[in-house]
Amino acid sequence: MSNNSDKISLGKIGEDFACVYLAGKGFWIIERNFKRPWGELDIVAKNKDGILVFVEVKTMYESGDFGLKPEHQMTAAKIRKFKKAASLYAGHRKDLVDDKKGWRLDVLALIKNKDDFAVNHYENI
Repeated sequence: MSNNSDKISLGKIGEDFACVYLAGKGFWIIERNFKRPWGELDIVAKNKDGILVFVEVKTMYESGDFGLKPEHQMTAAKIRKFKKAASLYAGHRKDLVDDKKGWRLDVLALIKNKDDFAVNHYENI
């Protein structure tokens, strides 16, 4: 069993990897670990098309539990909280939002194996 500090460490490693992955896809990272009383956002970025993208990173260790994936952690309640935090952020940072392109929510589901990560990138959830 992993303890809470293991989860925090894995989460940080996953978010570090996610930033490198996104930069490789042409994203510009604006902020990481944005926290306010009304919500938190793992990564705030702009993609190569200039769209403001809020990225939720879910990371798990590779395990023998068939069917258990990091994206399964995105419950309806978590998606609602994610959307609310993104909406409030976008409302406060209108300078980052292109009126024609708007903004979107992405999820990066990462599975940490021995040497690397398996990545599922869900765009515009």
